[in-house]
Amino acid sequence: MPEGLPDRPRLIYRHRLITRLWHWINAIALLIMVGSGLMIFNAHPRLYWGQYGANFDHAWLELPRFPGWVTIPSYYSLAGARHWHFFFALVLAFGLLVYLLWSLANGHILRDLRIRVRELAPGHLWKDFKDHLALRFHDPRDPRAYNIFQKLAYVGTLFVLLPAVIFSGLALSPGMDAAWPWLTAMFGGRQSARSVHFIAMGAILVFLLVHLTLVLLAGPINELRAMITGWWRVPAEKQP
Repeated sequence: MPEGLPDRPRLIYRHRLITRLWHWINAIALLIMVGSGLMIFNAHPRLYWGQYGANFDHAWLELPRFPGWVTIPSYYSLAGARHWHFFFALVLAFGLLVYLLWSLANGHILRDLRIRVRELAPGHLWKDFKDHLALRFHDPRDPRAYNIFQKLAYVGTLFVLLPAVIFSGLALSPGMDAAWPWLTAMFGGRQSARSVHFIAMGAILVFLLVHLTLVLLAGPINELRAMITGWWRVPAEKQP
């Protein structure tokens, strides 16, 4: 390479097949579960804490019914929404289980998502925050590495939000409540489980919106290529 000319971008293999498959299956499952969940919520758009909740009880949150363009199905059908919701809940739960077991086996979680104490130091957090403001999302010394905000977001979603939405959903099932009453009791009652389910879903939606925003800012073509083929183009200025 002649002196003075920038290095040509290079490709690195960033996402394994299991990660890419889980990503897209999860995206479809969450999209359908949110839409069908909003239709289920429309049947009684009020949330309570405790075991019971009805029209004349005090609700900690009451929302207007969601319009048909964001629900599945688009017309009012509680039975139809439940069919969609329960089927893709199985897809989400078993997909998460397979992904976590595979990621533990191949070392992905310990290697890429392990949070080190030094990364939580105020100086380190402030530096990463400034890098994000400057749209520098990757470490030029190791473009495959996740920054601390990515780690916190992924760990929180994988090990807190997704399990919370899955187990609170199980606690809402009358069959599960009869077989495992301790699960419902763990949430403080079926209405509390419903509230936790809604809050966890809202937090996952916030994560998805932030995730999509950062993908757009980081370069959507490059990021989509990486999540489809596994190969990510490292810009010349980000190479070590």
